Amino acid sequence: MPEKSILITVTDPNSAAAEAYRALRINLTFAGLDKPIESLMVACITSEEANPGVAANLAVALARAEQRVVLVEADMRRPSLHEVFKAPNERGLTTMIVDPDALEAPPLAEVGIENLWVLPSGPLPPNPADILGSRKMGQVIAALKSQADILVFSAPPVIAVPDAAMLGTKMDGALLVVNSGKTRRDYIQRAKDILEKAQVRIVGAVLNNAPHGTLLGKY
Repeated sequence: MPEKSILITVTDPNSAAAEAYRALRINLTFAGLDKPIESLMVACITSEEANPGVAANLAVALARAEQRVVLVEADMRRPSLHEVFKAPNERGLTTMIVDPDALEAPPLAEVGIENLWVLPSGPLPPNPADILGSRKMGQVIAALKSQADILVFSAPPVIAVPDAAMLGTKMDGALLVVNSGKTRRDYIQRAKDILEKAQVRIVGAVLNNAPHGTLLGKY
């Protein structure tokens, strides 16, 4: 079962926060009118703000709109999605990198939510940035796209390690998570500069933990 304290879209689907995730889903649809978003990276700014909640709740909102969604754990330094969804983590993203058979049959975990599957990190590698930026990673993304309408990647913090920038170059879009009252303005600009220098398409930002539990999308 999903972690109740994080998955507000599951535990309280009528709340203002859950409604905000549905609005975010709609905004992403409009953001993809000119160039469809089939793979989306969700990343926070700093390691102190790392939280899989936005990626997880957005994935649920997309799945409940009858889209087939694969939620991918791309933080291969501090993975947590397998804990949120109580899924095994013996096999996952790294398995698809090293095992050709896994490309044909991705080790996706069913999590009890219709249209949603989770790909955990799998065993942690010594060089996450190199893996996320590799040609093999492109093959993994292509294999996963054949399984779903949209892929949501929960990425490491942007300014902590190069992983997010490397992954973002292979995504159709990136969504930055800004924590209300916590994320410094200069850090936001720095993260934006890092992704833009890598030619990552930033489709928007999310204001998380805003007053009254709301979450806003801006594009």
